[in-house]
Amino acid sequence: MRAVLRTVNRVFLGLVGLVLLVLGGSVLAVGLGAPVPSWWIHDSEQDVLLSNAERTRWRDDGWWWPVVIAALAVLLLLALWWLVAVLRRRRLVEVLVDTGDGEGALVRGRALENALTEEAARVDGVGGAHARLKGRRVTPEAHVRLALEPHVDPGTALNDFTAGALTHARTSAGLASLPAEVRLKGVKHGAERVS
Repeated sequence: MRAVLRTVNRVFLGLVGLVLLVLGGSVLAVGLGAPVPSWWIHDSEQDVLLSNAERTRWRDDGWWWPVVIAALAVLLLLALWWLVAVLRRRRLVEVLVDTGDGEGALVRGRALENALTEEAARVDGVGGAHARLKGRRVTPEAHVRLALEPHVDPGTALNDFTAGALTHARTSAGLASLPAEVRLKGVKHGAERVS
């Protein structure tokens, strides 16, 4: 669903941008005196976008205002849906833990994130860590950022994190698997003097 929203978002923004670019560019070109085709909505520099007759043509017809209001309502609902989809938080609220008795228990996503973050920060050579859970409550995914000290080997730190903190989080939540995306970066430090 996330990929669909991302695609809809990009297509929608691209179309809106293209329409605004074409309309704005055409108005600018006509205003600067560029020749226009006969079918274009503007004839000269002094032409207005909508004349009085065009603005009031259907005002007295019974169908005009309901159609205008319905079209604006649909545009408003689409814009609100788009805004909610863009601003919606994709953080996992709870994780379903298999208790082994056929029932399940819900664990707050933040609690598991905090435990994963704290244990990851205790890995040798890690200067800081931040974990976030995404996905569904039965199949969570971990997104982890590790800030590595300058002396540590990234491969060793990643293996220590995978074998330690990530494995503990997976087994304590009773998950069959816990896929993780781990981003490594170096901790900023001052230059060391060589003598």
